[in-house]
Amino acid sequence: MPKTKKFKTESQKLLNLMINSIYTHKDIFLRELISNASDAIDKRHYLSLTDDSVPSDETYTIFIERDEKNRTLTIEDNGIGLTEDELIKNLGTIAESGSKAFLEKLEKKDVDIIGQFGVGFYSAFMVAQKVKIQTRSPYDTTGYQWVSKGESTYQIEPIEKDTIGTRITLHLRDDDQENEENYSDYLTLETIKRLVKKYSDYVRYPIKTDTIKQTEEDDEPTTETITLNSMIPIWKKPKSERTEEALNHFYKHQYNGFEDPLHVIHTSVEGMLTYTALLFIPAHPPHDFYTENYEKGLQLYTKGVFIMDKNKDLIPDHFRFIRGLVDSADLSLNISREMLQHDRQLKKIASHLEKKIKSELEKMLKNDRDKYLEFYKAYGRNLKYGIYENFGAKKDLLQDLIMFTTNKSENYITLSEYIERKTDDQKAIYYATGSSRAQIMNQPQMDAVKDKDYEVLLFTDEIDEFMVQMLNTYQELPFKSLKQSSDDLLDDTKKEELETQEKTNKNLLKALKKSLGKKVKDVKLSGRLSSSPVCLVSGEGLSLEMEKVLKQMPNQSDMKADKILEINPNHDLFQALKSIFESDTTKLDDYASLLYDQALLIEGYEIENPVEFSNRMVKLMVESSKK
Repeated sequence: MPKTKKFKTESQKLLNLMINSIYTHKDIFLRELISNASDAIDKRHYLSLTDDSVPSDETYTIFIERDEKNRTLTIEDNGIGLTEDELIKNLGTIAESGSKAFLEKLEKKDVDIIGQFGVGFYSAFMVAQKVKIQTRSPYDTTGYQWVSKGESTYQIEPIEKDTIGTRITLHLRDDDQENEENYSDYLTLETIKRLVKKYSDYVRYPIKTDTIKQTEEDDEPTTETITLNSMIPIWKKPKSERTEEALNHFYKHQYNGFEDPLHVIHTSVEGMLTYTALLFIPAHPPHDFYTENYEKGLQLYTKGVFIMDKNKDLIPDHFRFIRGLVDSADLSLNISREMLQHDRQLKKIASHLEKKIKSELEKMLKNDRDKYLEFYKAYGRNLKYGIYENFGAKKDLLQDLIMFTTNKSENYITLSEYIERKTDDQKAIYYATGSSRAQIMNQPQMDAVKDKDYEVLLFTDEIDEFMVQMLNTYQELPFKSLKQSSDDLLDDTKKEELETQEKTNKNLLKALKKSLGKKVKDVKLSGRLSSSPVCLVSGEGLSLEMEKVLKQMPNQSDMKADKILEINPNHDLFQALKSIFESDTTKLDDYASLLYDQALLIEGYEIENPVEFSNRMVKLMVESSKK
């Protein structure tokens, strides 16, 4: 007697939503059932090599049977099959790992999420009013039958089944002409051919079906078994058959994408190391790309047999945006997955792939600038992290791939292009940091390069400051921040003039520094300012931008840059300071604090005491009005 069991509550709700809400994607049911059959054969073949209790089969096949009279469509495989416990566990709960998120998507009627949460088998209920599964596992001498109408219960009972594998029979729904739902189409050879070609042509096992063959007019028709798929994975097909359309479709089907990839990389290597790789750069990073939840990795096959879904060792972190697969005949099937992750051949393949990806990106940069810019805007930050990580171990590999806008152009340029454009007298690569291009362009430190006509790289990502510390130099030129104390932008005449002015005003600068106390390391006259009255720069070590970034991190709030207040000696404000120092030093503290707070605000810092700042401003304005 069959045992009747209930679906779990959440699973039942999911099933009802699928059956009643997502008919627009009903074609995918065949893709899902064929993929499950292929996976089952993969598993049986793999286990047959590692487990003596699992017999192999020389004729692995997926068979589709059409019965127009009884309105049934059957998909049968000789894969691993299911035990009774596996039937209950796997078919009594839908999308166990992602059911909550899947349910939320369905309730919003976001129909594009089919395939994202491993719904698989249950897509059959979009076209079937009843589903019957007959299956037998090599780990059981008894077969089992599972039947459900997709309602609140399912039935399960033991049956006699001579062969290992699974047979799924779909009792199709009645046609609904009013809503233009013609389920009878799934019983036609033309429709089955179209769907297999569209969704499952790359499956490596033959997908077969029977067709009626009429030889002569007077002869009785005969049944002929035909193969519907090519059985050659797309990555092993000749270049003429790897069309852009075919690759795009494979990518979207294989990796649950909803848009074409930005770029495809196909490479085959033969010799001491033999492998084929099919790699994709997605057009946009996933929403969790810069979080700990994102999992990098490439699918791994050996001799056409699936081994691992996301092998992290095949792709370095700086190229972790790459999706795709590697198929190698050099990897042993009977080693454990833990050993495989440290296999010597894998490391060689990973090294080859790293160089190939870099080469492809360099070609894209050279030959298709617009496409590279699209790539860089999506993944440039990840390349910068790659330069910073491991103390700059990969900087030589990645430094020619990064780009920046400059004070002279909003168009991105490479470091190499910067060197080509620099003036002959320029002895450093200058950069300025800030939250945006507009904010950097308004910084007083930018005055320093106006007269020289130097180009300045604009750093707007938080990682930029950390990255440049690892680069240190490029083509033997050092990187120099406009926000660090330096006189290298001054010619000898201006240096001498500045030294004279500092000697003349030594007591004033000393008094200002004393007034500000520990807030600043020094107060100096500036040779970098032309129109701005004041600015803040940092001393050696931690920069102003690094201080801001580190303050946002846990346990780093005490990290501070050495702040140097620079004053423009040619500005009217400095003349006013000199006058006050000579006539009434009691006001100097107010002016010093105002100058410092003004410099903080320009740099994007919060001032320590806004009320005190406001009171000083009001006080000086009132005093000025009385004169």
